[in-house]
Amino acid sequence: MPRRTTKGSPVAAGTGKATSEKGAAREILLEGLGVSAGIAIGEAHVVEIGVVNVPDYEIAAESVDAELERFRDALAKSERQLRKLKKKSAELHGAAAEELEFLLDAHLQMLSGSRVVRGVEKRILETQQNAEAAVQAEINAVAHDFEHLNDPYLSARAKDVREVGDRLLRNLTKTPFEAFKHLPEGAVVIAEELTPADTALLDPKRIHGFATELGGAESHTAIMARSLALPAVLGLAGLTSAIRTGDIVIIDGAGGRVFINPTAARLEEFHRRQLELEKTERILSRLKKLPAITRDGQRIGMLVNLELPRELDMALAAGAEGIGLLRSEFLFMNRVDLPSEDEQAEAYRTLVEGMEGKPVTIRTLDVGGDKLAPSLRDRLGETANPALGLRAIRLGLQERPLLETQLAAILRASAFGPVRILLPMISSLSEVKQVREILLQVAKRLKRRGVKMADPLPPMGVMIEVPGAALAADALAQVSDFFAVGSNDLTQYTLAIDRGEEQVAHLYNPLHPAVLRLIQFATEAALRARIPISVCGEIAGDPKFAPLLLGLGIQDLSMAPVNLPRVKQRIRNIDYLAATRCARLIMDQWDTGRIAMLLDDFNALAV
Repeated sequence: MPRRTTKGSPVAAGTGKATSEKGAAREILLEGLGVSAGIAIGEAHVVEIGVVNVPDYEIAAESVDAELERFRDALAKSERQLRKLKKKSAELHGAAAEELEFLLDAHLQMLSGSRVVRGVEKRILETQQNAEAAVQAEINAVAHDFEHLNDPYLSARAKDVREVGDRLLRNLTKTPFEAFKHLPEGAVVIAEELTPADTALLDPKRIHGFATELGGAESHTAIMARSLALPAVLGLAGLTSAIRTGDIVIIDGAGGRVFINPTAARLEEFHRRQLELEKTERILSRLKKLPAITRDGQRIGMLVNLELPRELDMALAAGAEGIGLLRSEFLFMNRVDLPSEDEQAEAYRTLVEGMEGKPVTIRTLDVGGDKLAPSLRDRLGETANPALGLRAIRLGLQERPLLETQLAAILRASAFGPVRILLPMISSLSEVKQVREILLQVAKRLKRRGVKMADPLPPMGVMIEVPGAALAADALAQVSDFFAVGSNDLTQYTLAIDRGEEQVAHLYNPLHPAVLRLIQFATEAALRARIPISVCGEIAGDPKFAPLLLGLGIQDLSMAPVNLPRVKQRIRNIDYLAATRCARLIMDQWDTGRIAMLLDDFNALAV
């Protein structure tokens, strides 16, 4: 559980910073969820999703009710965000916790039938102003009134009013995050929350790490951080109130700790640890050209998951034998228009050529849940549970031009090297058959245009990431060329846990016997059908899971490039037959604790 420790004197109320008697800043320790290993030391830059442009236009009379509803949706979302932050603030202690709770309560009151809310609704109703412009106008008016009060305390509340307005505007406009553009090299990003799209904008060459108040260990933001090899800690209660831009900060991504204004001794300790990590990385890099072969001769395919094209160099440097999962969402993020066929084809071609003959598995678009694309927001619509709504292959089959354009781009890229097509969130045979028919139609159109492509057409496989797909794996194997187990979503859907929600993050457990049985069922179905099967979820990139996955029959693992050397090292120290026996023993268990203990014991003995 995240907690706060101050080295030295108590935290000064209202500042979120420990001070000495002379006023010098003292070290503060915050603990949260370490989601991406590594150490970052640098200057903190507190960023906020800002609104670049607030549109101002008149709405039609018949659209007033819809505009009011849009405002109320943003209002409700803002309230949910503040209540979530208030829950996190309860984990703090002392004066800083009281100050933060008071502040959040004040913000919540402004969103509950206050003058601000009534004023915005009145502007929409009477002047037919759009919601964003109405919010901005009302916030300016209320803040102006506060600023001109004689009472210093009340006049200072204008800042709170503007913060509430900013939150409402962010939720109304859903503006792509652009706050990283001007950050200096070596910056450490501090934020309330970062979406996967925000994280995609982080350049590891400039940004050394990040920390947020909200987020879960298996959220897509966490996955992005690991893919980019950026040290990151999420779920840090009171982070943004305890830190200021310019503070020196240490991010301990493995330990889940953030040190604010560290002591000289602490800085020396972590600089030393950085050097040790670099030494370890150099040792692991020697494995690049060595195959992942167990001690008794079983070869395992070592593939990588790619979130962004700029990870290609990292994949090659790690010795990847192919791309087991290219998440194509990067083409749709942080933009309001849809990528054309030519743009997609060029992006895929660059990656295919960059892999120099090694296979590239391109997953068709999977947006929804915590992966949102502004260009598709209108088509996705609002839903109470995005993870179970119109997303992934469901969206592609409903919006056929979207799927056809992507398939055409993939087929064009297949002329430049081996490509495979992977379908996300498949739950029935009919979905696979529909996509095959579409693929054939698209291929015929391209041939008529004289476009070069692979002959025969690229293999098409399915993600095993919902329980229904795992249980129907025997049937799916008859219409699929390969399987890829997405353990992240499979665990989420099997255990009914939102993996991006830090309040239930502790319940997310891929070693749950139900999850393992679904993986086993899918693996055995693939082996019977003689089609390849890989695991491309986060467990594939954790060395401790390698013996279990190998023992279950998995022979290809796909992971973030940064994890590949460690997993390869683990595989080269495993006896395959012993791992098989261990897996059989584990699959006889129903207690998660017992399963974890058996796996730990095996790993301890096999080192």
